[in-house]
Amino acid sequence: MSAFPTGTLTFLFTDMEGSTRLVQALGERHGELVIAHARLLREAFLQAGGLEVGERGDGFFFVFRSVPGAVEAAAAAQRALAGYPWPRGVEVKVRMGLHTGEGSLAGGSYVGLAVHRAARVADAGHGGQVLLSAATAALVQDGLPQGLSLRPLGTHRLKDLPGADELFQLVIEGLVSEFPPLRSQRPAASRLPTPLSCFVGRERELGEVRAELSRTRLLTLTGPGGIGKTRLSLQAAAESGPDFADGVFFVPLAQVRDPNLLAPAILSALGLPPRADDPRSAVHAYLAPRELLLVLDNFEQLLGAAAQVGECLQAAPALKVLVTSRAPLHVYGEREYPVPPLDLQAPGLPPAAGKSATAVEWAARSEAVALFAARAADARPGFALTEQNAAVVAEIASRLDGLPLAIELAAARVRIMPPEAILPRLSSRLTLLTGGARDLPDRLQTLRGAIAWSYDLLEEPVQRLFARLAVFHGGAGLAEVEAVCRPMEELGLDPLDGLAALVDHSLLRQAQAGGEPRFSMLETIREFAFAQLEQSGELERLAERHTQAFAALAQAARPHLTRARRREWLQRLEGDLDNLRAALVRLLQHREAGRAQQMVAALWRFWLMRAHLQEGRERAEESLKLFGSEPSERIAALSAAGSLAYWQTDAGAAHRWFEEAVAMAREAGERRTLALTLYDYGFGILIGGDVGRALALVGEGLTVARELGEPEVVGELLCALATLRWRAGSPDAALPLLDEALEVLTGSDSVHLLSWARAMRGNVRLAGGDIEGAREDYRQRSLLYDDSGDLGSMSQQLIVLANLALAQGHLERALRLRGAAEAAQEASQIRPLVMESLAKRFAEAAEQVGEERAAELVAEGRLMPIEQAAAYAMEGLSR
Repeated sequence: MSAFPTGTLTFLFTDMEGSTRLVQALGERHGELVIAHARLLREAFLQAGGLEVGERGDGFFFVFRSVPGAVEAAAAAQRALAGYPWPRGVEVKVRMGLHTGEGSLAGGSYVGLAVHRAARVADAGHGGQVLLSAATAALVQDGLPQGLSLRPLGTHRLKDLPGADELFQLVIEGLVSEFPPLRSQRPAASRLPTPLSCFVGRERELGEVRAELSRTRLLTLTGPGGIGKTRLSLQAAAESGPDFADGVFFVPLAQVRDPNLLAPAILSALGLPPRADDPRSAVHAYLAPRELLLVLDNFEQLLGAAAQVGECLQAAPALKVLVTSRAPLHVYGEREYPVPPLDLQAPGLPPAAGKSATAVEWAARSEAVALFAARAADARPGFALTEQNAAVVAEIASRLDGLPLAIELAAARVRIMPPEAILPRLSSRLTLLTGGARDLPDRLQTLRGAIAWSYDLLEEPVQRLFARLAVFHGGAGLAEVEAVCRPMEELGLDPLDGLAALVDHSLLRQAQAGGEPRFSMLETIREFAFAQLEQSGELERLAERHTQAFAALAQAARPHLTRARRREWLQRLEGDLDNLRAALVRLLQHREAGRAQQMVAALWRFWLMRAHLQEGRERAEESLKLFGSEPSERIAALSAAGSLAYWQTDAGAAHRWFEEAVAMAREAGERRTLALTLYDYGFGILIGGDVGRALALVGEGLTVARELGEPEVVGELLCALATLRWRAGSPDAALPLLDEALEVLTGSDSVHLLSWARAMRGNVRLAGGDIEGAREDYRQRSLLYDDSGDLGSMSQQLIVLANLALAQGHLERALRLRGAAEAAQEASQIRPLVMESLAKRFAEAAEQVGEERAAELVAEGRLMPIEQAAAYAMEGLSR
């Protein structure tokens, strides 16, 4: 990109008019037209010294160092187009627009307001017309060559751009010079401030705000400080200007605190003289006959004046009001639009090498990254996204929650340090993010000031609740808020009233999670709240309550994770994963062995099912370094650690943890625990290849289980023993054990045991040549599935159905499923032994279809989304 110049440049955009009509007229010959169109334009532009930046739809984006060169190139291109012998007598008409301004590079292209203006100038024209902005016209009007002249077209409002632009038409001798009115509207007498920086992203939000304005007369944009409410309102108002015959007017209210001063502020914005006697009546009288849009900016400290807005709407039937506020007005007829953070797309690492998108292209898809790049280029001319810094910028944007103010403040730091140096300093966002533009209001010159502005408007009990909510990580449900923060008992505050106040002031976000409300903060806001909590002296007390609440949640979920309602509980645990992590880390740091081991035992299946296997194993092993717990607590944690090691096929660790668990269970005399730990130990031994010893251990466990007489324990040991028999090459000995297990488990809602028994009996039947019997067992297993997102079970399902496909001779299906199963295992972090046992059969299948074709099929399977792969796998059950 070093070939692209910077500094003062002329940008030229083109667009072919009526391309759809031309396709219909020419059919197959349309491609010939497109090629000729591109050749003619490129020849004219390149000959005049233009540099091609890229294509835009049916047109091009070129940049010129010379203003006269750009104008002459546009004229030459129009003459070439007019003189070309187009097929079937069609006419190719191209609109062109030129604007001269500052050219800055970012993300592999030019960015900034000048580029946007040039594009919008082109969009306003018609096919065959060349439009110039006032800046370009002023630089070329005294030096136009013979045959070219300028025709002033007056001022026009251009799409996406605030204010009005004076436009000129380039009249080219010998070509058509009369065109319909420009595709813009002459501006009404509006008063909107002109932003000094380009508007980035927010296409979806702009469309939604404009749509809402078309349906309602009072629209309030809400959100925390720095979310970009004012900037979005200005852009929406500028784009909506042509819809209001009497204009659009901006009323800044950040410095107005007295509700009695709202009417005088509106009069001032309208350009009317002050009225000391009755300013409200004067406002009503002016607005009553007019079709007008008022933008009331920063209304949150004037909520006591909300009724006055309603009075204005009643007095003026054609009036519409767009409000920005950290809290809604709660006026009749109001529609609220919560402004979201900027789109982050996919923060983190860029695509792997070899993918189609480069790191720069990948990062630039994010609105938040685009904003950082644009503002960084303003702060340090020449700054651009590169393959080296793209992922870092994306991570900065993610760490800042996509909050525009925070991103702009961070981008300003590029003056003195590169993004690679900014990222590690974001651990304290509120300290780093200072030093905004001096012409910004004080509250927006630091992120802390923006948040403090909202905090200061809260009543004292609500401020205390706000601080206490900082103890949560990633938000919480109402039950946890009440248990940890105790707003009613200790703050004298109804919890719903307090939460509603914080949501209204945009310091808290509300969402629905399974029908229950959930409340969370942006991390930038949580950091401010956490500082208040630390200052209050309540942090340790609240942290202990938090730990108790989420340890209790883990225990409550534990018995449900293998049963029919597991989806609900898995989702709940996933939603509170950060809270569960924080609670467990706190227990480990405080060396509370018993409570930590209880949490590990409660969560290990969740970690397994939701692909947190390595994290869970590390936490489990950390808990086992602590001592002083009850034997039952340690045994449960040993079984958890061993099970997680087993699913990673780590024979040494699984053997070690299970062996200690069996020894402790024998010593404690816990018969039920002994039966289950013997089963665990047997499978730990199995990884090392000693099937005989594994059979002995599980057989002993089954004997103990039969003595206990608990059906589910017996069923689990029967499944375990049958699995070992099958692994030992004795399917005939395994089949009656599985028949008995399914009989014992009749009426059970243990999805885990029933699906295991069905899958194993299918495997055994398949090994014995009973393909139809196996297919029926696999089908019954599939009926136990839900959409819980249990990646481990889904990967197992793919494996057993790949095995079925092999037996049926459907080799291509089997190889696709092998690829899908491998991808699912990688996603789930699980390495099941059954896949290894099928390796020889997959190799034989690959040899039959050909190694190259087999590799293609496996690759196809790996690329399938797991839900699609599961559906594809189950198709085989009907054949």
